Amino acid sequence: MGLEQIKARVAAATQAAGRPEGAVTLIAVSKVQPLERVVATLEAGQRIFGENYVQETAGKWPDLRQQFAGVSVHMIGPLQTNKAKTALELFDALHTLDRPSLAEKLARLVQAQGRSPELFVQVNTGAEPQKAGVLPDQADDFIKACQLMDLPVAGLMCIPPDGEDSTPHFKALAEIAARNGLQGLSMGMSGDFESAIAHGATHVRVGSAIFGTRSAR
Repeated sequence: MGLEQIKARVAAATQAAGRPEGAVTLIAVSKVQPLERVVATLEAGQRIFGENYVQETAGKWPDLRQQFAGVSVHMIGPLQTNKAKTALELFDALHTLDRPSLAEKLARLVQAQGRSPELFVQVNTGAEPQKAGVLPDQADDFIKACQLMDLPVAGLMCIPPDGEDSTPHFKALAEIAARNGLQGLSMGMSGDFESAIAHGATHVRVGSAIFGTRSAR
C-alpha cells in the first residue's frame, strides 16, 4: 500500500473520530525489513520507526540517525532485562514495560543516567499465556509501582489476540489508561489501526502495509 496511503488513512480516521489533526503518531514498523526499504521510507519523510530487537537496532539505526535528522526509534518487542542498558541508549521510547523485574532495572538505570525514554506499560488484554504484558486486573497496581519508582509512564500498549475482534481490547486499554490518568495509547496495527484510532489510540504501529511482507529474521 505504501507510506502516503497509510498516512492519508491515519489522517482520515483521526478526523472521523473528531480528534485534532496530528493526534495520532504513525510508527513505521521496520523490524526485519531490508535496509533499502527503510531508507526509502526515510527519504519519503517518515521519521518514527518501530523495532523489535536490540541487536538489529544497534546494527541499523546509529548510522541512519547520522544520515537523517529527527529520527525517533521505538522498541515494540519484548525487552530482556540484561539488554535494558543498551536499549536505553538506542531507543527513544519503550512500548513493552511488562514486568516488575524490568521496571526495577529500568528505574536504576534511569536514575543513574538522569534521563528516560518514553515508557508504555504493555497490558496483556487477552490474558494469553504465551504473550508478554501485565494482566488487566494487575495493571493498576503495576502502573502505580512504576510511578513510585519515578518511571515516567506515558501510556499503555496492547497487542490483541490474533483472529479476535480488536475493539473490546482497545476499549479495555483505554479504560485502564483513563482511570490511571495516562494519555498515551499504543494500539492498532496494519489490519486494525483505524478502529484503534476511533477508540483513542495515540500511537499506531504499522509495518507490512507500509513496507510489504517482512523477510525471515
